Amino acid sequence: MAYKILDHCGGCSACVPACPVQAIVPGDEIFFEIDPDRCTECEGYHNTPACIEACPMEAIVKA
Repeated sequence: MAYKILDHCGGCSACVPACPVQAIVPGDEIFFEIDPDRCTECEGYHNTPACIEACPMEAIVKA
């Protein structure tokens, strides 16, 4: 299961370079969204999801 960026995302883009598989892309309705087909939940890369750790707005949750 992938993660989701919530509506209160401020568009700071801190999550974008944190993602090891480039699953965070520009969104249609909000600044960014997470492509569920690309998201690996950072398995094999980090112990916790890097996008959640990088987000200062706490705008990323498990979908």
